[in-house]
Amino acid sequence: MTTGQAAAGIALPPLPDDLRRQEAHAPVVEGEPVIAILARERQALDRANARQGRTLQFYDDVTSRYGTRP
Repeated sequence: MTTGQAAAGIALPPLPDDLRRQEAHAPVVEGEPVIAILARERQALDRANARQGRTLQFYDDVTSRYGTRP
């Protein structure tokens, strides 16, 4: 148990592993059309935005279950 857990009196659930992952940029391949690179970059951005949404949902769930402290 950590000091924060002892002070709070509760054990918070672990953060899901995928929420810690960083999204890499789309690889740039010499001679490939720019539109293809842009499409992959947008897909990477969509994955990152979805992960951020899951992070916010996780946080909202934790605060609704355990409340917030001043």
